Amino acid sequence: MEASMTKRSALKRQAREAVLDPHQFSDDAKVRRLPTHTGWSPYPSNDEREQGYLKTLKPKSEGQAALINAIDAHNLVLALGPAGTGKTYLAVAKAVEALEAGRVGRIVLSRPAVEAGESIGFLPGDMEDKLAPYLRPLYDALSDRLSMKRVKALMAEGLIEIAPIGYMRGRTLNNAFVVVDEAQNCTYVQLKMLLTRLGWHSTMVVTGDPQQSDLLPGVSGLADIAERLKLVPDIAVVQLAERDIVRHPLVASMIGVL
Repeated sequence: MEASMTKRSALKRQAREAVLDPHQFSDDAKVRRLPTHTGWSPYPSNDEREQGYLKTLKPKSEGQAALINAIDAHNLVLALGPAGTGKTYLAVAKAVEALEAGRVGRIVLSRPAVEAGESIGFLPGDMEDKLAPYLRPLYDALSDRLSMKRVKALMAEGLIEIAPIGYMRGRTLNNAFVVVDEAQNCTYVQLKMLLTRLGWHSTMVVTGDPQQSDLLPGVSGLADIAERLKLVPDIAVVQLAERDIVRHPLVASMIGVL
């Protein structure tokens, strides 16, 4: 009798706390079906908002640490170095960090549409479809910091803009974090045009490898621009090296001999 009363008391308490529905079991039931109503959840919280996470940005080398510090301290930074040193990734990650913190109102990502030995002029699709392969590395870096759903939403709102360099002329980029990627494929005139787009409350990071240009010899203006800007106060020119490569160890070995 006492055990039956204890059982009934427990069932009443569970029903009162919306843990179990008394109509979904009997006294002799061996298996009880979990309730399907929204008053109960197996998770610690009933908060059904979209959950997300943000990876902690940590430098993996002294050169990467210098680049992160330079971006934090200067409004214009040139990051030069071989492939695999994390130039683009760190620049985009700092751009996302600034946007999330409210320090800038938008992110503008740009890179030249220069063919690396292959012609895409006859690929099907409109202009955006033809440019998509060139801009893919920027999408990859963004999606690693934000979900693709969030990236698409921010792009639809105009908070993230990805555009080829040809569309930057005549603009003034205020309250923005600007990343110019693959700058070694820009001429001196193009880089001069890009650098003068910088507006109020904005940060610009220019990344590239002067030794890996797809232009004809002597056409790239990145190395010349970097040498000139080293003499300008409040502009940081960060030179990354083979020891800063974070890809497969063979990449660093190949860069030394190729």
